[in-house]
Amino acid sequence: MDNNKKVAIFPASGKLGGSLTRHILKLLPAHDVVLISRYPSKIPDDYRNAGATIRAADYDSPKTLEDVFSQVNVLFLISYPTFQHELRTKAHKFAIDSAHKNGVKHIFYSSLAFAGLGDQSVAHVMQAHLDTERYLAQLASQDPSFSYTSVREGIYSESFPMYTALFNLKNPTNEIFLPHDGHAPGLAWVKIDELGEASALLLAKFYAAPDRFADKNRVLLLSGPREWSLNETVQALSRVVGREVLIRQVSVDEYATQKHVESGLTINGNNLAKEWATVYDAIRSGETSIVTPLLKDLLGREPEDFETTIRGMT
Repeated sequence: MDNNKKVAIFPASGKLGGSLTRHILKLLPAHDVVLISRYPSKIPDDYRNAGATIRAADYDSPKTLEDVFSQVNVLFLISYPTFQHELRTKAHKFAIDSAHKNGVKHIFYSSLAFAGLGDQSVAHVMQAHLDTERYLAQLASQDPSFSYTSVREGIYSESFPMYTALFNLKNPTNEIFLPHDGHAPGLAWVKIDELGEASALLLAKFYAAPDRFADKNRVLLLSGPREWSLNETVQALSRVVGREVLIRQVSVDEYATQKHVESGLTINGNNLAKEWATVYDAIRSGETSIVTPLLKDLLGREPEDFETTIRGMT
C-alpha cells in the first residue's frame, strides 16, 4: 500500500460528502481512500469491508482534526455546514492547517457558486468561502510543494427551499414572499449527486496523474446546464405541485419576519434571516447565473434538468 497515494474525504457524510464518497469508491482502490466522519459508525459497512480506512473527526472538535490527515496526500475538504461567517472561516483554516502540517500536498475545497468565477460577492453565505480560497492561495504561494483546487459547487437543485422562502412541496402555498421580483438573472441549478460525481472525477484525475493535473491553484465552477430565473423556478414548482404559485416581492424586513423563515433560519439561537437575504442581492447581480461546460464535460452527458430533479423529490 502506497501511503503517498492516499486520498481523504472530510466529512465523508452529508449530501455532497456522501455522494462524493459513493462515486470515488467506484473510481479508486478502496485501500487508498480515507473516509473521515463525525460519526464513523454511520459509514456503510460495504466501504469498510472493501478496504477503505475510516477515521473520526469533527469540525466542532478541533482536537480531533490535529492528526486525522496523517499519511494522506490529497484531501477533499467539504465546507463546514453553517453560514456563520467567522465560525466557518475559523473551522476551515484549522482543518487546512492540520492537513498541511500532516503532509497533505493538495486540497480540493468545496466552495459555492456565488461570485461566479470572480473574487467578490455580496452574499453573506459566500464570505467564508472567499476567505478560505484566499487562505489556500496564500498557503500555496508560501509553500511551492502545496497546491489546491477550489471547486465552486453549483447551487443545489434540492436546496431550492432556501431560495423560495422555505417552500414545501408537501404543503405548498399559493404565494412565495421574497425580497426579489423573480426576474432574471437567476440560478444555474444543479443536482447534488451530479456534483458529487463530477467532484469524484476531478479527484480521480489528480490521483491518476498529479503532475499533469491542469487545475492546480485554480477556482473551478460546476454549474447546471442553464440559468433559471426565480420566476421560472417557481413556475416549475407550480407544475410539480399542480397549483399556481406566484412570487410576491416584499422588503427584506418583511421577508425575514415571516414566522417559518425566521424559525428556519435561526441557527445556534441567532436569527440569520437578514444575512441570508443577501443571496437575493447576489442573484439580482448575476452571481449565480454563470453557466460553464465543466460539469457536462466531466460527466460526459447532459446534466439533469432542474424540474426533473424536483419531480424526483416528491
